[in-house]
Amino acid sequence: MWERKKLGDVAKITPGGTPSKNISNYWYPKEIPWLSSGEINKEIIFSTDDMISKEGFNNSSAKWIKQDSVLIALAGQGKTRGKVAINRIPLTTNQSIAGIEPSNEVYYKFLYHQLTKDYLKLRLVSSGDGSRGGLNKKLLNDYAVNLSSIDEQHKLGILLSRIDNTLQLHERKCEELTLIKKALLQKLFPKKDEIKPEVRYKNFSDAWEQRKLREVVNFLDTLRKPLEGAKRVKGPYPYYGASGIVDYVDGYLFDEELILLSEDGANITERNYPVCFLASGKYWVNNHAHVLKIKEDNDNNFICNSLERKDYTKYNTGMAMPKLNKETCKGIPIMCPNYDEQKKIGNYFRKFDTLITLHQHKLEKLKQLKKFLLQNMFI
Repeated sequence: MWERKKLGDVAKITPGGTPSKNISNYWYPKEIPWLSSGEINKEIIFSTDDMISKEGFNNSSAKWIKQDSVLIALAGQGKTRGKVAINRIPLTTNQSIAGIEPSNEVYYKFLYHQLTKDYLKLRLVSSGDGSRGGLNKKLLNDYAVNLSSIDEQHKLGILLSRIDNTLQLHERKCEELTLIKKALLQKLFPKKDEIKPEVRYKNFSDAWEQRKLREVVNFLDTLRKPLEGAKRVKGPYPYYGASGIVDYVDGYLFDEELILLSEDGANITERNYPVCFLASGKYWVNNHAHVLKIKEDNDNNFICNSLERKDYTKYNTGMAMPKLNKETCKGIPIMCPNYDEQKKIGNYFRKFDTLITLHQHKLEKLKQLKKFLLQNMFI
């Protein structure tokens, strides 16, 4: 049977503090781990980005928090407030984080996952109004948690933590593969103002030629068509926008592998997502992505990776919102080897992209599984 209890009755709530930044002896020598609110996003804390001195600890409201406690962001920018983490080392924190040290009635991993599930609820009970609100010790002490037997808590906590560990493995693998791909792109494509790459496949030695994008692709922009949200009927076909799939609809415009290049959006300059990517199978494209079909003796994946590497800042024709208009895009220079070398490079990175996508799909499935378990295994 599950029981509903106030968090303050089954755990010790300990807010942190920050030594004065004006006194160097409070920060040097670096002796005591000290966590800032932004680091809560690490989720599992094995180390801190900063440390304070013993003198700084003794002259501030910073307090030790036991290893294997649950940390919660009381305040913070954006989505930080209400986020939780587990500390695998004893540490101190700033005043925007509180440590929750569970009693013998509560297993720390169980509590961590329950508060993870309650993220939106915790933000709603925050004091203040809207996004500038904040949690505090009183609110946390009064916050109600549902507890099962300690044995069941252990089982649930360990199961969900194993899923988290697998999630982190796939996340790290995606990050590693992305970094390796970026390094290889720099080696297998010529550097600025050069006509040969640093690394080449055997039997290829000719200089690469500079061409305009209009010479290697045809623009199929007249075939694309936007669908307003209200007019979209759900279906099995991907609906592409400037940075990838934005929805699924019941019809399609294209049925072949083509290159999509963002036409507008902040991502053109910020580069948080791919600007250029391949689409294949049956799909729909709205008017926020240029549709490019390669001309004979060119390779889709090679041209796509060439375009993705580019800095589009100087090609931006937008004012308030970044934009790549078609005429400007047609004149973008692109370095090209012969078709056989393009194919070699394109196929190599296609295999790389397939591996990255595989890990991303596994990651997404694990996230869905965890969400389902959090919704159905907790009261």
